[in-house]
Amino acid sequence: MVTRAPYGSWPSPISPDMLVTGASLPNAVAAAGGVTWWSESRPMEGGRTQLVRRDADGATHDLLPAGSNARTRVHEYGGGAWWVHGPTAYFTNWSDQRVYRLTDGAEPVVITPEPPESQGWRYADGTLTPDGRHIICVRETHDGRDVRNEIVAIPAAGGDATVLAAGRDFVAALRVSPDGRRLAWLTWDHPDMPWDATELWIADISSDRADRADSADRADSADRADRAADSATDGSAGSASLTLTGAHRIAGRPEESLLQPEWATSGELLVISDRSDWWNIYRVAAVDDLVPVHPVEAEVGEPAWVFGQSTYVVADDGAIWFSYAREGHARLVAVAPDGSSVDRGTPFVRMHQLAWDSGRIVALVTESARETSIVEIVTASLRADDDLTAGPAGFTVLRPPRDLGLDGASISRPRHIRFRTSGERTAHGWLYPPASASAVGPDDELPPLLVLIHGGPTAEARPEFALSTQFWTSRGFAVVDVDYGGSTGYGRRYRRQLDGAWGIVDVDDACAAATFLADQGLVDRARLAIRGGSAGGFTVLACLANRDVFTAGASYYGVVDLSALARDTHKFESRYLDRLVGPWPEAAALYTERSPLTHLDGLDRPLLVLQGLQDEVVPPAQAELIVAALRARGVPHAYLTFDDEQHGFRIAANIVRSITAELSFYAQVYGFTPADPMTPVEIACADRLTP
Repeated sequence: MVTRAPYGSWPSPISPDMLVTGASLPNAVAAAGGVTWWSESRPMEGGRTQLVRRDADGATHDLLPAGSNARTRVHEYGGGAWWVHGPTAYFTNWSDQRVYRLTDGAEPVVITPEPPESQGWRYADGTLTPDGRHIICVRETHDGRDVRNEIVAIPAAGGDATVLAAGRDFVAALRVSPDGRRLAWLTWDHPDMPWDATELWIADISSDRADRADSADRADSADRADRAADSATDGSAGSASLTLTGAHRIAGRPEESLLQPEWATSGELLVISDRSDWWNIYRVAAVDDLVPVHPVEAEVGEPAWVFGQSTYVVADDGAIWFSYAREGHARLVAVAPDGSSVDRGTPFVRMHQLAWDSGRIVALVTESARETSIVEIVTASLRADDDLTAGPAGFTVLRPPRDLGLDGASISRPRHIRFRTSGERTAHGWLYPPASASAVGPDDELPPLLVLIHGGPTAEARPEFALSTQFWTSRGFAVVDVDYGGSTGYGRRYRRQLDGAWGIVDVDDACAAATFLADQGLVDRARLAIRGGSAGGFTVLACLANRDVFTAGASYYGVVDLSALARDTHKFESRYLDRLVGPWPEAAALYTERSPLTHLDGLDRPLLVLQGLQDEVVPPAQAELIVAALRARGVPHAYLTFDDEQHGFRIAANIVRSITAELSFYAQVYGFTPADPMTPVEIACADRLTP
């Protein structure tokens, strides 16, 4: 039976606990020998990352014992925290940032030394040499305030690391050639970020005479590498030290972002470049000579906020398989060695984290009505005329999403919107209308709108199923996820719209999205709320301080004082604002002008502030500044802190508490009664609310 009820007060089948109970979204995959590995974050286990293995017979196994957590702190955002070779996995453990070896049925064994200071050596983005004896990875060394990022080699059997390359600000995407003789990697320096300008380097891998003798007959048989790996695992084999020789830049120019180098079995090197405006795949023919593989006006790559991203694979026969998305529909492309290609639609929103394993592709896939799953594609089974959009034909689901038991009528499907904004520009977003199988709104009422501002700000809104979004739409909110100028997904020129304009373009576009929907008669102009985290929190605060569009907001660990951020944030982002705002400290006056803290006179709308107290990206002092200002001016606000959270909330109880508090906050501000039983969040200066 469908009942009529005020928007926001609808009974919802999505409880706050559903966001965390049984939630364990996969975030990376690997595949070898018919075995599939993946990692998944588990809020109910303190937010730790578990490793899971699926054997060829379909049996799955959790691999990490209680207390282990496969997560690295390199760049603070991590990624690339684990890797596999044969039957053995290696991972960086969160608590001490040391590398551990994991074999089936055994406890993890630490293989890197204790650093001079706690978590002083942090490892990521590892790969093994074909003989299994060495791990080549990124090491981030913290020595007081000095932070160094280097390429190191670690004996797989355990021991001290050898520095292979140093001197640049950042290194990433390490790839050993199939014959073990060459290494490719990406590097860049401040003030660039990896989506601004990177360089591709290669070098020869050298070792002592014994190791060279081993490498000479490395190709004798397919199982020789497996035996070497087993030998390294039990520590019985000696490990020669490695060095790099002949290192040189082979690609990368100013204002060109390169991503994900990969070697083909033939020894050919490929890389993703945005030199055409779009991140596409290229063959590296010679120094600075890149040949496009299959141009598309879409992004094949993704901004390198984390390590270990993969959007294409090279098959054993040299075929290149990649995925891209266009307006919410993922496509799968196969480019044969002769250059012929097949471009297929899929039933997915996005395919990413692709891995190749002897005739099959394993990938994470997202949809608009189900959570992330892992699928397998046996490439030989696909015909050129196969229509994959009709259903799962051609795909085998290896790790299904949760069965949430939701009625389809309670799931809001996203719709892509384009709207005009400042400077005669066009911006983008994804609109999620209210959806319920059991309730509708009154005829004389429009729904409140919740504007989502993604972080980064170099990131993007994706139209994939998120229970946290459906939490709002199933209660009667409309939601719009905004891809303001500067977002990824629309080419380099769109991404560059934010250069020198953070706090202007993003603010204009957020306000334009809300106004556009209100003008269309789709949402209530008096109930426009905005929420965001990190850089998204900055945009929330800037909108509330400088515009009169929104009537409430929620800032999750948002940036308040740009000058403080430039002085205090971590190495990876310490020069990020040079391009977004201006060089620091030369442009200090501009930092002051753009900071929400400077415009507190305009910040008179109710605000919810949420902050993790272990956050090293946006330190808690930022939140304290804005809360003190709100308190002094008597603006209605609520402030929630979380002792055990870093940048982004991972722990189940904190996720539940934060979203429940946010619902309670909007209910008090806008004067509706949620159907959910809850303890109302305490709002300071609540007597000034006028719902």
